[in-house]
This record gives sequence, structure tokens and C-alpha cells, in this order.
Amino acid sequence: MMKKIQGEKRSIKSSPYFVYIPLIPVLLVLFGYVVYPLFKTFLNSVMIDGNINFANYKDFFNVENVTYIQSLKNSVYISLISVITCGIVGIGLALLMERFDFPGRRVLTVIAILPMALPSLIGTISFDFLYGESGIIPRFLQHLFSLNKVPFYLNGIAGVIMVHTFTMYTYFFLPVSSAIRNFDTSMEEAAYNLGASKWTVFTRVIIPMLTPSIVASSLLVFMMSMASYTAPLIYGIDNTLTMQIYLSRTNGNLDMAATQSTILSLVSIMFLILIRWYENKRNYKNVNKGVGVHRTEVKNKWGKYVAAIASFILVIFLMLPIIVIILISFSQDGTWTTQILPPKYTLDHYKDLFTNAKTWIPIKNSVVMSSIATLGNAVFGLGAAYLLSRFKFRGNYFVDSIIMIPWSLPGTVVAINLIAAFNKPSFFSFGKILVGTYWILPLAYFVRHLPLVYRSTSASFAQMDGSAEEAARNLGAGWFYSFRKVVIPMVFSGMAAGMLLGFVQGIGEFVASILLYTVNTTPISVEIFQRMYSFEFGTACAYGVLQIILLVIVLFASERLKGESASAI
Repeated sequence: MMKKIQGEKRSIKSSPYFVYIPLIPVLLVLFGYVVYPLFKTFLNSVMIDGNINFANYKDFFNVENVTYIQSLKNSVYISLISVITCGIVGIGLALLMERFDFPGRRVLTVIAILPMALPSLIGTISFDFLYGESGIIPRFLQHLFSLNKVPFYLNGIAGVIMVHTFTMYTYFFLPVSSAIRNFDTSMEEAAYNLGASKWTVFTRVIIPMLTPSIVASSLLVFMMSMASYTAPLIYGIDNTLTMQIYLSRTNGNLDMAATQSTILSLVSIMFLILIRWYENKRNYKNVNKGVGVHRTEVKNKWGKYVAAIASFILVIFLMLPIIVIILISFSQDGTWTTQILPPKYTLDHYKDLFTNAKTWIPIKNSVVMSSIATLGNAVFGLGAAYLLSRFKFRGNYFVDSIIMIPWSLPGTVVAINLIAAFNKPSFFSFGKILVGTYWILPLAYFVRHLPLVYRSTSASFAQMDGSAEEAARNLGAGWFYSFRKVVIPMVFSGMAAGMLLGFVQGIGEFVASILLYTVNTTPISVEIFQRMYSFEFGTACAYGVLQIILLVIVLFASERLKGESASAI
């Protein structure tokens, strides 16, 4: 009798359909907090007085209503130009760093990734302080040359593109640098031996081998530019899709906000599908024979001087946004008006961050809410990554794609989706209204950063040898024991790296927060924004420095954990 029962248990677990049982919680989370909110937003966009009506879409695409069409055109235009400028800077810098050796190269290589340490709001604010109409550099040039007005300043679409270029070029720089390091130089040498010129080698050998990285980076930057909200907000560009969603929401036009969110979601998801399709397509394969890239040393005396001076200028340019945020964080609020630099400085802002209960509240809110979201991401990411990595079943790719959807959605869209789904009691909100409560922000952070922990953990599972788990099971260990003692320790570094990134992203999250926060749940990012508009620049920048420090620590810790994960597996 006992043997019969054991046989039945083994047959159930060995069934190809058994995986769908533990997969149910994963599917419930995805449906309840990703698919269902998307569907509710779409439903709100087509339901008028209880009837299906596409009047909002007709209004959006009505040629006589230039605002919405112009917003779509502006978003696409800004995104295309951002791809071009980010590509020029990122690819050019990667080629310079990886193919030439010159004075200052190592320092510049480290400094080149610093823009990643600037949250979007802080990065935009720092550029406004530096290059805006009343910015430090335009005022300095005005005083230096005794001009009646500033000679230049960033504003409008040009300002948005400049901020995008500075904050997003790293999405070209990092993958292209990696591709160059893995480049098989024997192909280049063979082309030279066959009589090809440097230009021919560059266009016919090097660029084609970098094409997969360039295309993937282009799609990513285009998608991120379409989702940009902070730069258009600071530089006064109302006619973009993200800004129109915010304006429609704040003006109470929820039907049109839902329509705009649906359109932007479709564009974002289309580009996500395009990225994933291209990642699986291998047009150019590099058969690396282990030959490292040889950097050409700049030996010419004047060439070294030019390279050193250019490197110094570039380092200063990349460091300035962070330096100016640190500088202004010490300035006294209300004292900086028409001067080039703040006239008075104080340490009170930093003292208040940790001693003033009112100032501390946004920090506490962000840390607690981001921690809750990150723990949820860890549980979901570990479970989903284990099931999708260890089991092959129908729908595997589909589930993986659904998990990645929040990565492609702008924060404004995530916020509108959650408002549409949880402004009434539902099964997934446990019969409660979540909009306007404390829990709506942790839920938004959880949804937005689902892919971070999942992807990082999946990468660890891809590198992990499954035989270790099988050996533990063959030695008599139960599934839960082997999972806890073997699987989790082997993927922990990758999972922790994703958790760290998710945590710090949650602390810096502004776009969704500005639509969902209440007076009692104000996070750091919204507090910075409010302090800026109250001309409390010093306090706002002190919050910003805290964010930068956290992000720098997390970036280094994440890279260290990834290295440990790779060496352990």
C-alpha cells in the first residue's frame, strides 16, 4: 500500500503539468498587478457612461486637436534625437576608452559611468543649476564678458535632449565597451593584411560586430526617452505624452489620461517585443579565440598633451553635475538669487536630515516603502526565476515576457494603471481601496522593479550547474532543504545585486510617486521637488546628495556581488 502511494506521488511530480501548480501564485501576481491594471486602464479609456465608446481615441487622433498629436510627435522626435546623441557620445567614448591608451584613460573610464549615480530628478535639476537661464555657467559668462544677458541657456526640447544625452549615453557606453573587449582582433588583422584601409575596417568589420549592442542600446534609449517625464517637467515641455498624462490626471480628465496611457503602453510594449526579438536574433557572431583587444598607445608628444587636456575637460564636464549638487547642498536657503554661486553656506541641512523629525519623515517613508517593495520583489523574483529556469513548459516565454512588461512601462503609466485598478475594492486589493493609502506606493515600486530582481536572479540560475541540486536530492535531501541549503546560496549574490538596485531605484522613484503620494506618504523624490519649488535649494540638494551616496554604494556593492556570483558558480 505504501509503495503504491509513493509511486503515485512520484508520478504526480514527474508529470509535465506539475509545474503549473507552483506557477499559480506567480501567475496570480502577474495577472493581479500587471495585466489586470493594464486592462482596467484600457477599459476606462473606452467606457463612457457604461458603454463602449472610442470617442477618446478619436479625440486623441483628431487632426484638429493639435495638442495630443503634437505631444506624440514631440515624444517620438525627442526620442529619435536622444538615440542619435547618446549613440555618438556613448559609442565614441567606448571606442576611445577601449582602443586607445593615453594619459588619464583609467580615471576617465571610471568617471564615465558616474551619470548612472544620478537619479533622474537630481540629474535634471543639476543641469538646470548649471546651464539653465539663471544657471551658474551662463551667469559666469555673462559677468566675465560684461553682457546684458546670458549668452546661452538650456531650455525647451534642447534642454531635454541635453539631459537625456548626459544621463542615458551609458546605455550605449557599457554594452559597446563590453563588445569591444570581447572583439576578436584576428578578424581586424586579417582585413588589414588583405589591404583594407582603416576606414574600410572600421565600417566593414568593427561596426558590424558592434551592431547587436548598438541596436539593442538604441531601442532601449528610445523607449526610455519616450517614458521620460522629469526632463520635460523641469524644462517646461508640456507637449509630450508623459506630461499630457500627468496634466490629464491632475485636471480630473481620467478618461483621456487612461487613453494616453494605453497608447504609450502600446508603444512601450512594442519596443520591448522588438528588443527581445533582436536579443534572440544573432546576425553577427564573434568566434573569439581568446585574443584580447590591444589598445593603441598615443606616443606623439602633442597627441599626449591633447589627449590629457581633452580627458581633463571631459572629466570636469562629467563631474560638474554631481559637484554642483554637493556645493548647493551646503548653501543657505533663500540666499542664492542673482549671484553666480550661493553666497552663504551652512551644515544645517545635513543636521536636519537626521535630527529634525519633519525633515526625516520623507527619508523614512522612502526607506520603509522601498524595503517592503524589495522584499516582495525578492520572493517573487526567486520563485519565478527558479520555475522558469528549471522547468520547461508551454507558455514559459510568455510568462517571462509578462514579467518584463513593467520594465517597459513609464512610471506615469504604472501609476495610472494602479489608480484605474485599485480605486475600488477588488479581489487583488483584499476588498480595500488602495488609492490614497500608504500601500499604493510600495505596490507601485514592487510592480516597477519586478524585472530587476527577476532578471538578476535568472542570470545566476543560467550560470548555475543544476547537478548540485540533483546531487543533494539523490543523497536524500528533501526539496525544500536542498532549495534552502543549495539553490539559494548559489544564486544569492545575483539576487542580492538585483535587490540592491531595486531598493535604491525605489528610494529615487519620482514619476509614479508624484501621481500616487499623499501628505502622509511623501517620499524623498517628491520632497526634493517640493523644496525646489519653494526655493529651498540647499535642503533639496542635501536630500539629493543622500540619494547619490546610496546609489554609488549600491552600484559598487552590486558589481562586487556580481563578481562573487560569477566566481562562485
